[in-house]
Order: sequence, then structure tokens, then C-alpha cells
Amino acid sequence: MYVTIIAFAFFFSAADIISTAEFNHTGDLLATGDKGGRVVIFQREPESKNEPYSQGEYNVYSTFQSHEPEFDYLKSLEIEEKINKIKWLPKQNAAHALLSTNDKTIKLWKITERDKRPEGYNLKDEEGKLKDLSTVTSLQAAQVGLGTRDVVINLFRKLSVASPETELTQEGLSVLCPQERERGDRNVVNQEAKEVPVLKPMDLMVEVSPRRIFANGHTYHVNSISVNSDCETYMSADDLRINLWHLAVTDRSFSILCRDHSGQSSALA
Repeated sequence: MYVTIIAFAFFFSAADIISTAEFNHTGDLLATGDKGGRVVIFQREPESKNEPYSQGEYNVYSTFQSHEPEFDYLKSLEIEEKINKIKWLPKQNAAHALLSTNDKTIKLWKITERDKRPEGYNLKDEEGKLKDLSTVTSLQAAQVGLGTRDVVINLFRKLSVASPETELTQEGLSVLCPQERERGDRNVVNQEAKEVPVLKPMDLMVEVSPRRIFANGHTYHVNSISVNSDCETYMSADDLRINLWHLAVTDRSFSILCRDHSGQSSALA
């Protein structure tokens, strides 16, 4: 299988050297990590009629900074930002998720797409200025056209089904609902001025957000991570230890295998 990655760069440095790469489960996304702590995600282009052999090409989908250089003052050790390993999690919903790690810290990232934006919120006054958020309340019945007047009309409509001879007149409505007589026309104007939020299309935007940070689980450099089949736990390994993590717990891990410097291994409960 030949994979062509389309990338353009004018200057290369040591931080741009790719240190790891990982496909997702469908092969549509390819995540690469470099020595500068960055993760670049490539997306496979779909095959088109004009270019039938372009399915193997991968273009840049998203780029984000995963790790920064750190310093361990207790051990007087500088921790590099280089990405040692990347692992994709099985897709559970519309979002993607992956784990990335440097020598000491493992991070869980969420990748989402957004191609629509909400518009039409009643957050601006008549002059177009933003209102004070403390004065903005939730939609009420009168704001969506369900005032007392409409409740009475709906009630009579139900009665007319049982009794066709029942007829609602303007005089009858004014008698049953006198408080609506004065503000009847005013309600219609106010209801027409109300805006209902709608979703409008926009350019595709990929958002990457950190979800969990798993730190202080290894004494030596982390060199491998692996997601378990339950999609809730994963394992991380250094030269002498294998730890078991839960994706929802960041401050605790279980050592399932420990090996001393003499080469002897022991399984821990």
C-alpha cells in the first residue's frame, strides 16, 4: 500500500522530524507526532471521478501542540516534548479521540468537526448592541406565541371538535380573556419581532480539545501505549513497568507487571 502525504514546507528543523505515526481504525485519518511535541492529523481524500487514483493521498486535517518541554526539579531532569507514541481510540460518536505521550505524560485529546453555527439569539437590542447577560432570560410562552390568548383559542378549537356548533367570536374572547383586549395587537407585534435561533452553514472547522492528562505514572520513559478492547482502559509501558489506566481516572494507575534491573519480572495484583 502506497500512501502519499501532501505537505509543503520551506524550512525544516530538528523539531519537525516525525517520531511516530498511527492510522485510525478505518484508515481515513493518519496522526503523526514530531520531536517538537506537535501532532499533525492527515485525512485521506475521497476518490473522485476526475481523479480516480487520488484516494491514497492524505492532506492536512488538523495540527495542534500536544506537549511542551518540562523540567523535573525533584530529579533535575529535563523532559523533552517529543511525541513517543500515538494511539487512536475506537470511535464512539461523531468525535474522534486519541492518546499521545512523551517521556512522562499521557494526554487524551478529542477531535470534533463543526460546519454550522447558531444565529438569531435575542442577545442584541434594537440598536444592535449586546444586552447585559444578567437581563437575558429563557424563552417564555409569550415569546413563542403561546400566550393566554392562544391558549383560549386552542381550548375552543378542541371544544369545536366535540361540538361543531361552538363558535369563538372576538367578543367572546374579550369576555373570557379581558386582559388580552388591550395587548392583543401589541402581542402580535412583539411575537413578530422575536427571533428563533437557527443553524447556518459555515466553513468546516476542526476543534481539538484536551480531555484528560495522565501524569506521574512512570519513573522511566514511556515508550508504548495500547488501548484495550473494552475502550475504557489502556496500558502504558516503560523499560521496567507496565501500568493499567482507566480513561476516566487520571490520578491513579495499577502496575500489572514490574521488572527490576536484574531482569526478574513480577506480576502485581
